[in-house]
Amino acid sequence: MKSPLSRIEVMKFVGEKLDSLIEEFLNPIETNWQPTDFLPDSTKENFTTEIKELQESCRELPYDYMAVLVGDCVTEEALPTYSSWLMAVEGVNQVEQQQSGWTKWVRWWSAEENRHGDLLNKYLYLSGRVNMKEMETSTQWLIADGFDIETDTDPYKNFVYTSFQELATNVSHRRTATLAKKFGNSHLSKVCGVIAADEMRHAKAYKTFVQRFFEVDPSEMMIAFEYMMKKKIVMPAHFLRETGQKMGDVFSHFSDSAQRLGVYTTMDYIKILEDLLVDWKIDKISELNDSAEKARDYLMALPNRLKRIADRTKVPELEYEFSWITR
Repeated sequence: MKSPLSRIEVMKFVGEKLDSLIEEFLNPIETNWQPTDFLPDSTKENFTTEIKELQESCRELPYDYMAVLVGDCVTEEALPTYSSWLMAVEGVNQVEQQQSGWTKWVRWWSAEENRHGDLLNKYLYLSGRVNMKEMETSTQWLIADGFDIETDTDPYKNFVYTSFQELATNVSHRRTATLAKKFGNSHLSKVCGVIAADEMRHAKAYKTFVQRFFEVDPSEMMIAFEYMMKKKIVMPAHFLRETGQKMGDVFSHFSDSAQRLGVYTTMDYIKILEDLLVDWKIDKISELNDSAEKARDYLMALPNRLKRIADRTKVPELEYEFSWITR
């Protein structure tokens, strides 16, 4: 392939080997776990007994923990936004490709992700700790409001975002799994753990896509990476709201809860960036133009700059009452 390359050309080139990546990073549907594998079985006589046991195990979960779990659930339930966004990325083209290449990836990835919100929603419904109507209202608002991650339809920018975000959701679900076990709820720990495992597989896939973009079009990919980190990677739920609020009003409170618990912190954000710099071998990429060399310099210096800012950041104490939680 000759330079300069269009995004369409690069997407077509990388997409030629996408089926093998789908097999590597997505599980077969017939053997994959489903939400009902982790929930009381309504067809069994001990259904009500299992619900009581589930509710008992959730009774003493801390307030911040419940807030994070609900926020994570709402984030996962807003999947239609993320799916439709990726379908519009340059080079995906669902009309021409139908069930092949990038379109197949987005659909099959969406199908795996769909189980996450489904499982968390049902678990929270059975827990007896959540005002489900308020949570469902927040979910509808989040889907209706959409999100703005400032990637437009650029595949380079979008897949930097998804690489970062899948790693962030892995951290969040993995930490809620660890905390659930610490709080004596091994069942919930398994629920969060299987979701975390999916997120890590998905992160590896998106990181592989970006790695191949770097191999084919290193300068433009480097500049796109710099662009996203200058803008800062916003969370998918950054427009989160509750009944009667404005778009985005509740996200900072959700984020504060996650920081207080250590579920997802500023230092986690920095660590993910550091890991991506290593995984994509940013310091070793050659044949960059002048703009891309400057972008690389910015990226390599960014973690230390962010650490200096993080050292001066204080997390607010608990002071917000979520409409989602019944105590």
